[in-house]
Amino acid sequence: MADSKIFVTQPALPPLEEFIPYLQEIWDSKILTNNGPFHKQLEVALSQYLGVDQLALFANGTIALVTALQTLRITGEVITTPYSFVCTSHSLLWNELKPVFVDVDPVTLNLDPARIEEAITPRTTAILPVHCYGNPCDVEKIQRIADIYGLRVIYDAAHAFGVQYKGESLLRHGDLSVLSMHATKVFNTFEGGAIICPDKTTKERIGFLKNFGFADEVTVTASGINGKMSEFNAALGLLQLKYIEAALAKRRLIEARYRLYLSDMPGIRLLPIPDDTVGNSAYFPIFFDPEFPLSRDAVYDRFKAQDILTRRYFYPLISSMPMYRGMPSASVQNLPNANKAANEVLCLPIYPDLALDQVDRICELLTEFSNH
Repeated sequence: MADSKIFVTQPALPPLEEFIPYLQEIWDSKILTNNGPFHKQLEVALSQYLGVDQLALFANGTIALVTALQTLRITGEVITTPYSFVCTSHSLLWNELKPVFVDVDPVTLNLDPARIEEAITPRTTAILPVHCYGNPCDVEKIQRIADIYGLRVIYDAAHAFGVQYKGESLLRHGDLSVLSMHATKVFNTFEGGAIICPDKTTKERIGFLKNFGFADEVTVTASGINGKMSEFNAALGLLQLKYIEAALAKRRLIEARYRLYLSDMPGIRLLPIPDDTVGNSAYFPIFFDPEFPLSRDAVYDRFKAQDILTRRYFYPLISSMPMYRGMPSASVQNLPNANKAANEVLCLPIYPDLALDQVDRICELLTEFSNH
């Protein structure tokens, strides 16, 4: 194991020779971007695979989040989670919106619906939750609150590709859902993203916004951005889609192996498997209780010394970063569960090509650390 590093996430790559015909077709068509044939094919293929009505592809998930907020003309304050990757809140700042942080549920680590109502003010217009680690938010309670107060709901579903909740796609909840297709995600186009839309009218507005606002060659309808996905990335997505079921099966097998070894290890907690959910094993976080003999950071360093690269997702909290920590909602007292999780979490490697004997070795090392 010393010859090669074990990463927390790695892209699942199809055989190179299978990509060559796609490259040849792009070369022959001379269409490199701007809603080309592969782009159109991937939008249709992903809509069918994910079980959603409309899907708009983007160059990356961050631009998709920024555009989703513009699509719904969100203003004022947006209630969101501090326990996420920074782009969740950054997308609000890019739209000159004020993030209002609410604590997470101590079990699911998703936005706690019980804390949302007390954070609503006359300036609140939307809720931006995250399906953390691909586990569903309490979508029913969040929607009830949104309906009572007339708020929009945009889900950051960067981790939730292919997740099924109560027999249908989790991405169908909320006004919009936003996917990331970054190289580290379950399904990737190296760089990419998407907005799940409820209807063609919404998708048409999104199409204007991601293409500089152009409605036709001479008409600009909005102050849009360049968020288009290239033909190269779309072609890679079409090829990746052929292997997605096999990749998910391997991920689930690895997750089951981890759970078999670690579920009873003193000082380590695992997230429960959500009810009514078919997950995607996007991440495998573990949490260190005080009774574990080493700190989380000491375990991180020891793994790194063995060329096993774990990640402290999500540490530090968004709310502790310089551009956010001065906000009243960012105080440690307001976010006890999120701060606790951020200080205890370590995501172990999980990706389709991770061999089970390497999983066993990671678990053996944790056993050694626990006997320290």
